[in-house]
Amino acid sequence: MSDAMQNLYFRVRDNGAAVFRIDIENRQRRLDLDQIAVVNTNNGQIKSQGDNPPDKEEMAQIEAWLAARQKALEDRTLDDIFRAIDHLNLTAHWAQSKASDEELEKFTDPLLMAMHDLRMVLVRKKSDRLARD
Repeated sequence: MSDAMQNLYFRVRDNGAAVFRIDIENRQRRLDLDQIAVVNTNNGQIKSQGDNPPDKEEMAQIEAWLAARQKALEDRTLDDIFRAIDHLNLTAHWAQSKASDEELEKFTDPLLMAMHDLRMVLVRKKSDRLARD
């Protein structure tokens, strides 16, 4: 953790994070976490929480974390799509070379429906892009 970020802790949630100020300047000399904000990675919203809202420096740190988090989530999504392509290729190889009739019977219909749904979405989106251009 860098020195600049040591005074804030980000508890990641499904759609963002709760932001805490780390307090070590207390009588018990223990770490206290004081929630100061909630961040929404979907819409970029930062909402102050509690009695001590983030100061300008903390807000800059929160905004930097938000930008980095949104980029990481975007990268993960793209990586997941490339992994799905790999899995489809591996599934095709397995179905062709190793799968038994019983194994094929278990997943053929759901897989065909999922692939049909994906194909319809991709064809529609491509058609929309071509129509715009």
